[in-house]
Amino acid sequence: MRRIDFNCDLGEGCGDDATIVPHISSASIACGGHAGDDATMRATLRLCRLHGVAAGAHPGYVDREQFGRRELALSADAISELVHAQLSRLAAIAAGEGVPLAHVKPHGALYNLASRDRTVADAIAAAVAAFDASLILFGLSGSSLPAAGTAAGLRVAHEVFAERGYAGGGQLLPRGAPGAVLETLDAAIGQARMLATSGTVMSADGTRLSLRADTLCLHGDRGDAAGFARALRQALESSSVRILPAGVDA
Repeated sequence: MRRIDFNCDLGEGCGDDATIVPHISSASIACGGHAGDDATMRATLRLCRLHGVAAGAHPGYVDREQFGRRELALSADAISELVHAQLSRLAAIAAGEGVPLAHVKPHGALYNLASRDRTVADAIAAAVAAFDASLILFGLSGSSLPAAGTAAGLRVAHEVFAERGYAGGGQLLPRGAPGAVLETLDAAIGQARMLATSGTVMSADGTRLSLRADTLCLHGDRGDAAGFARALRQALESSSVRILPAGVDA
């Protein structure tokens, strides 16, 4: 039976997290950079504990104005420091709530930059490894980020996306480009099923890409995320795909 982790970015203050969490297996929690504060982190961690969902950190550029979706000119050391600081902040709250952290997934522009820039990817991986080498590093499938995680001795999860369009090289289409976001549920279900069952996806130029699919992401900041989450889980399970957190034995 095939398996996949089903993750969602949460604690960003722009979605109905309580209605999303019951349908996912992992949550990447904003930890004060692009979004989030102590109260939202605590609330999201409690939802994870209630529903048995693996909790992880979702560090990003400290850029609330642009929701962390604008690249900032930072050195590798500065990137390591921001990842460490945000991870430390979430971990302290998680410890108080009795919720172990399972993974780290960079957010937005930092994630996209790390997917193609090995120096940035290495800086992120080094920060995670120095903080807690048992954490799983999530990164765009086949990109520099999981490669850097493996080189740093971390477990990694190659991430694919339910409702984002792909370019022919396996990168995500830039937001704002035609086809960058799959707006209909049917399109997202079709893409998620293909990724989970065959490890393939159709790119915008018609190329069929082969991708390692350890974890499937749904963005929690879209207004219909709860309905998408419920329907995607049902569709995957009806296709004999088992939903389990990354790194958990079947």
